[in-house]
Amino acid sequence: MTLTRRSFATGTAATLAALATAGPARADRVLRVGYQKYGTMLLLKARGSLDTALKPLGFRAEWREFPGGPQLLEALNAKAVDIGVVGETPPIFAQGAGAPLVYLAHEPPAPKSEAIVVRKDSPIRTVADLKGRKVALNKGSNVHYLLVRALEEAGLAYTDIQTVFLAPADGRAAFDGGSVDAWVIWDPFLAAVEVSSGARVLQDATGLAANHQFYVGERSFTEAQPQAIDAVLAAIAVVDRETNGVTEAAARELSPAVGMPVPILAKALARQSWGVAPLGPEVVAGQQRIADTFLRLGLLPRPIQVAEAVRQARS
Repeated sequence: MTLTRRSFATGTAATLAALATAGPARADRVLRVGYQKYGTMLLLKARGSLDTALKPLGFRAEWREFPGGPQLLEALNAKAVDIGVVGETPPIFAQGAGAPLVYLAHEPPAPKSEAIVVRKDSPIRTVADLKGRKVALNKGSNVHYLLVRALEEAGLAYTDIQTVFLAPADGRAAFDGGSVDAWVIWDPFLAAVEVSSGARVLQDATGLAANHQFYVGERSFTEAQPQAIDAVLAAIAVVDRETNGVTEAAARELSPAVGMPVPILAKALARQSWGVAPLGPEVVAGQQRIADTFLRLGLLPRPIQVAEAVRQARS
C-alpha cells in the first residue's frame, strides 16, 4: 500500500481519534524521544500533547535533547532513543555504520533553513573564495551535504577547503572569534547569527539540497510498538497543521523553552516547512544521491541502499 500526503494526514487523524476512545491506560512504559533545539518536535514537547496521545497505549514520553542529528543517532544506535528527528545527512552516515534506524516520515523541503555564512566584514564574496579557508560545520549533519554541493557548484573540490568539525555552540564561538572563515549551520542557529552579529549568507541550500527533516525510529522498537510510533506521527501532524501560517505565535510559544528571542525564532520558523508525510520514491532517491555522493568522496565506509531503511506502510 502506498500512502499519499493526504491519506497520511487522514490516517494520523484516525489514529488520534481511535486512541482518544480507547479508554484509560496506565502510562508505565517510556517512549524516549530525541529532539534538537528546533522544529515540530520541540513544539510537541512544549505543548505536552504527546503524553496525551500516548497515554491510551500505556506510554509516556521521555525527552532527550541533542546538539545535532549525529549525536542523536549515536544514542539511537545505543538503544538510548526510540524515535527522533534529524536532517538529511545524519541517517546516511548512521545507516553506513550499521545503526538500526528506520525512516518513518519527513517534512517538506526547507532549503533556506541552512546556509554557509561569513562575518559581515568578511572579504569572502562567493563560495569559490572559500578555497584554502577554514570552514566550520557539525560533521555528518545536514549541512555537510550542503557544503559538498556548494563547493561542487563553485568548481572546488572538497579537499580545497579546511574543514573544522565543531558542534553548533563551538562553531558559533569559533565563527565569532575569527578562528574560522565561514560556518555552515542550520536554523535556529542560522537565524541567531544573522540577527545578533549581522552574519552574511554566502549560500543557502536553494537549488543544492532539499534539507528535509526526517523522523526516524530504532528498528526493534518500531517493529514491536507500531501503534506508539503511529501516535507520535499523528501528534506531529496536528502540530504541523496548527503551526503552518502562524509561525509568529509559535515563536512566542517556543521562546521560553529554547531560550532565544522571539524575532530570531520567528525568522527561523518562517523558513521551516510543515506537513509530515511518508517517504515517497522521490525523497528516497534524494537520500540515495546523498549517500552515493559521500561514498564517492570516501566519507561513507560502505555502499548503502536507503530504501532498505524505510518503514513499510502498514495495511
